[in-house]
Amino acid sequence: MTPRSAMVLAAGLGTRMRPLTNTTPKPLIDVAGKTLLDWALARIEDAGVTNAVINTHYLGQQIKDHIQNRVTPTITLSPEDPVLETGGGIEQALSHLGAEPFFVCNSDGLWLDGETNSLTRLAEMWSDTDMDGVLLLHDPRRTLGYDSDGDFVINEDSRLTRKRDAGEDAPAYVFTGVQLLHPRLFDSAPGGVYSLNVLYNKALKQGRLYGLIHDGEWFHVGTPEARDDTETWLIENGWDQRS
Repeated sequence: MTPRSAMVLAAGLGTRMRPLTNTTPKPLIDVAGKTLLDWALARIEDAGVTNAVINTHYLGQQIKDHIQNRVTPTITLSPEDPVLETGGGIEQALSHLGAEPFFVCNSDGLWLDGETNSLTRLAEMWSDTDMDGVLLLHDPRRTLGYDSDGDFVINEDSRLTRKRDAGEDAPAYVFTGVQLLHPRLFDSAPGGVYSLNVLYNKALKQGRLYGLIHDGEWFHVGTPEARDDTETWLIENGWDQRS
């Protein structure tokens, strides 16, 4: 199974990234010579995706101008007013994503692949019989820019349990915002403004939400300080994209 569609969530206001976002939308913040949006699109293109959807709201015209000359993947914008949050934003864009499983990633998560493209790893794990979603998880001890002791516990069969339901001593992983979802996850979705967590909870109860541990690097670029720290790491480790 090779997904051909992906969505980048880029409609947020970027309030925690101020003052950098006073005049620039968060997806267009530069990190080591490349915007957060372009870091994500590069990973998407590497996975063989040919159709990408980007939702927009705050300073959306800047995003439209930024991608207008990009040839691959083909990009469709999904403007929002008001902002529909993660669940509502994807639901609005479903007609552009097709009937097969599709990738989703946050625009403030910058990730580097391990030996294999991370999106490809998600696709290789996919089981249409068993799954409605697979989330890419990361060890919180190896996370830069994100203070958390984890979101999900991954069981022996790779099914997920929320950390709060698994006990304080259960080793948990951070959700990177990178995922592979089937459109049927949105069957009977509430519509309007809502978080993906509403749909995750349904899939968790049905045992249809799975996880995969990331084998590369992941950075949560949500504040100016995190942007600076991430850029420093990338430059020091040979990922400088400045020309």
